[in-house]
Amino acid sequence: MFMFKKLCLFCICFNSFVMAETEFATPKPAIDNPRKIVFSIDTLDDKEVNHVISTVNNVIKFYRPENTEVVVVVYSQGVKILRKDSDEHTRKRIEALMTYDIEFVACENSLRTLGIKKKELMEDLSFGTAGIVEIIERKLQGFTYIKL
Repeated sequence: MFMFKKLCLFCICFNSFVMAETEFATPKPAIDNPRKIVFSIDTLDDKEVNHVISTVNNVIKFYRPENTEVVVVVYSQGVKILRKDSDEHTRKRIEALMTYDIEFVACENSLRTLGIKKKELMEDLSFGTAGIVEIIERKLQGFTYIKL
């Protein structure tokens, strides 16, 4: 009998974890009240870059693209991933996110420092004078900053 009670308690606890759903904060995400999130990429490390790209993808899947405003600020060595001749797999993933209105902002200071011309970069990018300043300004506009 004791084992049966223990098993029932386990099943109840397990079900509550499996069936649990994220509870949205008020106001809930909507077209007129999107979740505003800014991510950053400052490295060429494939693992880290793909982690950010995957996380952005997961966020827009969860909230739905129409309920989000997502910006990815790319600076330092990270701007190299935005080149037309960068890793094809990564480039295609970035382009796919851009079809969902995910904004990729390239740091002009980093481009200048690394000698990269805008014409060498992918289409449909935005530009900011300084990546860190872009993040600060987005935070002041109500964006949540996620650094992975």
